[in-house]
Amino acid sequence: MKTNYLGKSKLSVVIALSAASVAFAQSVKDTTKTKDIDAVILKGVTDIAKDRKTPVAVSNIKAAQIIERAGNQELVEILNTTPSVYATKSGGGFGDSGITLRGFESRNVAVMVNGMPVNDMEGGTVYMSNWTGLADVTSTIQVQRGLGSSKLAIASVGGTMNFLTRSADMKQGGVFRLGIGNDNYFKTSIAYNTGKSQKGWSSSFLLGRQAGATYVENTNYEAYTYYFALGYQPSAKHNLQFMITSAPQWHDQRSYAPTINSYIKYNPDHDGTPYRQYNSDFGYYTDANGNRIALSNRSNYYSKPVMMLNWDWTINEKSTLSTVVYMSNGRGGGTGDLGKVGVNGMTGFYDTNGHYDYDKLFAANAAVNVNTANAGSTLIRRSSINSHNWYGILMNFQHKLNDNWNLSVGTDDRYYYGYHYQVASNLYGASGYKDDKNKNIAPNVVSNLYDYKKMTWNPFGGSTAPMSDRIGYSNDGEVLWYSGFGQVEYTKDKLSAFIQGSVSNQAYQRIDDFIKPGSTQQGQVVDRKTGFKNLFGYTVKGGLNYNIDSHHNVFGNIGYYSKQPFMNSVYPSNFQVVNPTLTNEKIFGSEIGYGFKSAKFNAKINLYRTEWRDRWYRRGNIANIDGNGNTGYSEISGITQLHQGAEFEANYKVNKYLELDGMFSYGDYKYKGNATGSNFLDDNTPVTTNGSNTSVLYLDGVKVGGSNNSIPQTTASLGATIIPVEDLRIYGTWQYVGRIYSAMNVADFLTPGKEALQLPDFNLLNIGASYKLKLKGTNQSLSIGANVYNLLDTTYIQDGATNTPVKKLSNFKTNTNTDAQAQALYDAYQATLYKGIDPSNRVFFGFGRTWSTTISFNF
Repeated sequence: MKTNYLGKSKLSVVIALSAASVAFAQSVKDTTKTKDIDAVILKGVTDIAKDRKTPVAVSNIKAAQIIERAGNQELVEILNTTPSVYATKSGGGFGDSGITLRGFESRNVAVMVNGMPVNDMEGGTVYMSNWTGLADVTSTIQVQRGLGSSKLAIASVGGTMNFLTRSADMKQGGVFRLGIGNDNYFKTSIAYNTGKSQKGWSSSFLLGRQAGATYVENTNYEAYTYYFALGYQPSAKHNLQFMITSAPQWHDQRSYAPTINSYIKYNPDHDGTPYRQYNSDFGYYTDANGNRIALSNRSNYYSKPVMMLNWDWTINEKSTLSTVVYMSNGRGGGTGDLGKVGVNGMTGFYDTNGHYDYDKLFAANAAVNVNTANAGSTLIRRSSINSHNWYGILMNFQHKLNDNWNLSVGTDDRYYYGYHYQVASNLYGASGYKDDKNKNIAPNVVSNLYDYKKMTWNPFGGSTAPMSDRIGYSNDGEVLWYSGFGQVEYTKDKLSAFIQGSVSNQAYQRIDDFIKPGSTQQGQVVDRKTGFKNLFGYTVKGGLNYNIDSHHNVFGNIGYYSKQPFMNSVYPSNFQVVNPTLTNEKIFGSEIGYGFKSAKFNAKINLYRTEWRDRWYRRGNIANIDGNGNTGYSEISGITQLHQGAEFEANYKVNKYLELDGMFSYGDYKYKGNATGSNFLDDNTPVTTNGSNTSVLYLDGVKVGGSNNSIPQTTASLGATIIPVEDLRIYGTWQYVGRIYSAMNVADFLTPGKEALQLPDFNLLNIGASYKLKLKGTNQSLSIGANVYNLLDTTYIQDGATNTPVKKLSNFKTNTNTDAQAQALYDAYQATLYKGIDPSNRVFFGFGRTWSTTISFNF
């Protein structure tokens, strides 16, 4: 049965960023002067695409829709009504969502807040648990698919997602919100804006709290948010905005995808159906009072304070300068198991319900004399720290040459230092953990524990653990980023166009405190520091939009990126040696589109093609990678992907009572040619096959799956909003997802003829309603909203982790089986298939029916 307890209520909230807010306000203002270059949209550092002006495929989600429909969903799930977007809850923990855009995962999509990149500088990752509070302060989410309009030197392979937040100088007023939902979901927040004073001062703050659990077993969470913005506009020429915000959180996870067999086997109803809430990453222990206490093996905790200072300077009527200086000190990490007792890892301690029997594990650990045993002979929970310090400055100068031509030049410079090491989080009954990974000291026993639920609120603090407490590994990453960009824009009458170019230098240095300086790795003598490896990259892109008349427009764009690879491809296998085959990734993209706009009906159609060559990536947390129950990671190089497809979206305001919207996207994402893959255990020991660590991956023609998430190649949605009376809105949205392909696993493609696992198509229906009650004689109002997600309680697979094909009759024909016996075995196997899929495949089922309600008081 599902066990969710509130415990420390977990708060998820608001992380709001207000940098470049004035530039945003200026960039989206309407203008009727067709010769005015401001109408081309590319202002400040935000680079907001404007309809019928910017030649890119773009979709906008407004604040009203976010507030109305987000509820207790993951924020990015609201984008599922956008063409070529697929957002899921992944394992189902708070903030653990995954998103793909045109078949590319978030690490290859530029995620920005007010026009500034927030993708991790080492690996490109974006953890939405650090940004969940954006739902409360975002005024618009703009999704630009493909090349995008950003002038920055960011290689957005799939596109960009730009979260545009509120600013300090909003009009005076405030709001108090209270939300409840399934599984103890409870959220409160209060926000207030002072408005702008006569002397040009303004301020805004927000405090929020969210707590509870998600739909999945033992996914409790707690998070808090604070946000403060201060604005000052001493004159029409200068505008300053300062912002500080943080959203510390912890949440228990389901990071391992169970097999379909396990979902069915451990269903407490024993009715042969999958128990979608099943979580194999937690278990129970008995306390001193005889109570059974739930304990998670997999949890995440993080605090990412952000400070920004934005200065917009109108130099004269033709020239402006926008500058943003920012700092972000992220602190936190994730937990998992380390070591083993005898031959048993965590999987050796499952009980009959598919959860960990911690009493059994505690007893086994207690029996080990850790002082005399070999290193790693107890099984503990470790915390993998992934902290960083990040500083940057972004400047953009714009000059209006004349009524038709506009010039922009600027720079985006960043410094990043990441801290990566492990410490003990729970000894699971052992007296300590002996570690021998630090080659500079003798094997030592560690017993100090670090509680992941103790979150820091200090935007400058967050101490690191002493070297004597570090286990497993201890390495840092240092990244320097220097870039320059330029853009020329042209607009006249019905025509608008731009050409952009950027150059960048990204320098990586790896620092390993556990290696012995002067030792040898891969035949080379190495030191604690590698020295910086400089990688040069560039982008060139351009586009043109032509408004045929007041209703019709066409556009096209084309571009080429030479993209620096991520840090783990520069120093593969966690070694201090630079990859001898290191090369930039090459992306070539093109797109054409058509738009129709009228008072009641709007529609857009896009055709696109993106080819991505020389891709390299690492996939971690692979279970049983060596066939002996150990976890590890894969490194894959030489990948070429081709993504092409068509997109359609439209909305129709039938009358004042009914509005319709819909979208359809069809993609063809596949690999071209074969690639090379290598497997390693988590301690970097190579996993060999037939005496070799390197294998050919037969990928040519295989449909693209993600590294962590599945990728659909057909999506569609249809929505209707009914307004029966003023201020009452009732909506329903149907979502279709088809041709879904499971994530790529190296072991599945070591022989020719293999295919990516296609998961079953599915349909979902969400409904909701909201009503705004205006309080007579005041400017105050009361808003009430409710949402039901997956109304029909559809059972569906959202993500797959493996690609095991259905067995054929020939698989059962052996020398010891007669034809009749083989047929009988085959028939019995066929009966075990789940919707035509081999049940040994590991998957994440989507959530069943969930709900949330919200009440807001605006004053």
